[in-house]
Amino acid sequence: MSSTGLLVLTALGLGAGAGWLLKPGLKRRSRRHLRRRSMPDQQLREWIEASPQGWVVLNPADGVASINERARSLLELEATVTQQLQQLDDLEPSDDVRHLIQLARNSNLAQRGEWSSGALELELRVMPGHEGWIALLLQEGTPLQKQLEQQAQWVSDVAHELKTPITALRLVSDSLALNAQERQAVLVGRLQKELGRLQLLVSDLLDLSRLENTPVNESRGGGAVDPRDVLIDVWNTLESLAQERQVTVQVTPGRDQALQAAVDPARLHQALFNLVDNALRYSPEGGTIKIEMEQWQRWCAIAVRDQGPGLSDADLERMFQRFYRGDPSRARNTATGSGLGLAIVKQIALSQGGFVRARNHPEGGAVLELLLPRP
Repeated sequence: MSSTGLLVLTALGLGAGAGWLLKPGLKRRSRRHLRRRSMPDQQLREWIEASPQGWVVLNPADGVASINERARSLLELEATVTQQLQQLDDLEPSDDVRHLIQLARNSNLAQRGEWSSGALELELRVMPGHEGWIALLLQEGTPLQKQLEQQAQWVSDVAHELKTPITALRLVSDSLALNAQERQAVLVGRLQKELGRLQLLVSDLLDLSRLENTPVNESRGGGAVDPRDVLIDVWNTLESLAQERQVTVQVTPGRDQALQAAVDPARLHQALFNLVDNALRYSPEGGTIKIEMEQWQRWCAIAVRDQGPGLSDADLERMFQRFYRGDPSRARNTATGSGLGLAIVKQIALSQGGFVRARNHPEGGAVLELLLPRP
């Protein structure tokens, strides 16, 4: 393996666990020590070769820079084949694996999926490095599947435990509202509003947990969907809110151009609803939400632009994180959600083999762009 490949692999894997092993008092001394001495390449090779997981390192041209013994065993490669390995194609990856590798490079985000090798279903992690380098981490899928089942059971238990008392409280508040007078009516109204917000928060948290624990290959839609059809349903739901502030929507291109995405229609509806709802919050009265769709390389790109004040540097860095809220003074609508809408959009995009990104438009306003694979 080249020195560059080793450094990339170290940053992706070995360095991730080093921080918690060092006590706070030792970290500064360790940093000074590391500046004086570099890690020997031979030591890195020995660690990688001895790893209980399979490691494959790809250079920017998808050449196989390194593959350890465990990866050779999991992929059932013979010694003669291993000596001739030069390109990713020699490992005979599926189209889904190729897609995850390309997606990791494009989005600079780690991806998770599966690699079928004979009778084995291997858990796959695709981790992007600098300048197009990629590390593939392979291990047998049984432990992951067991973990996912345990997490799914935990989510189900939490849903039952939280939804039941919240529903009961909402019934009580509805009963109180029927007989409340003056000041009591105001207090009960606040109670109903907060219970509704809590119910939405619980629902969004559970949905986000399910998305985060679903590998890409299990959740991608198999058919072709025209996003414009889904957008019609989304706008029918939000139109009454938009009319209150005289906000309109403009969609391009028209029906004369073909447009399709390989995506679960229900998840696309959820993602578009959150994106358009977010644009509605930041649009001024009488404004226009512009939605542009296009086929770009292997992607179906959906860009939602508002005419609001745009995004700050903090927004651009953190807006897809859980519970992140931008400066409330920038919003044109005081209604609040769960704080998870854009985090859910990000996880939906990843679960469908795509990604989401944000930028400021040169003419003003924010642009949130959802990219999904084409069929």
